[in-house]
Amino acid sequence: MTDYKIEHEVEIHAPIEVVWHTITTPDQLTRWFANRAELNAVPGGAGVFIFENDEGEVMHTAPLVVETVDEPSYFSFRWTHPNDSVPVAGNSTLVEFFLETMGSDWTRLRLIESGLELMPLTDEERVSFAADHNGGWGTFSKDLVGLFAETSQG
Repeated sequence: MTDYKIEHEVEIHAPIEVVWHTITTPDQLTRWFANRAELNAVPGGAGVFIFENDEGEVMHTAPLVVETVDEPSYFSFRWTHPNDSVPVAGNSTLVEFFLETMGSDWTRLRLIESGLELMPLTDEERVSFAADHNGGWGTFSKDLVGLFAETSQG
């Protein structure tokens, strides 16, 4: 069986509490991730990320459910589940954020998206999904790092 796990790790020039706030608060998520965000960052909390093109047209709406909240070191949610269903292992992917302090003003963030191999998709669909999400998380991770690089120089 192929491993479709997506992993990205970045070092961010900000204290862990600031990074935590930036990945769990809707008004901060829109600075580096989705164009619009609703998120109730508690276990079982619902949310949605809305992605738009440059003209402001909605390209994708991604409902989600928060799995785990362990402030300030671990946050996870499930998404990409079929419409009209509750996201669980087997019908959704799990996105996990691991945060680790690296001195007083640096944080290591490791992101893992997993569970794709359990979803009812063809191998071709899995490969396409993994490539799309790997590229997307790579871009968003760089945007998150850049957000703090601009702040620390300003």
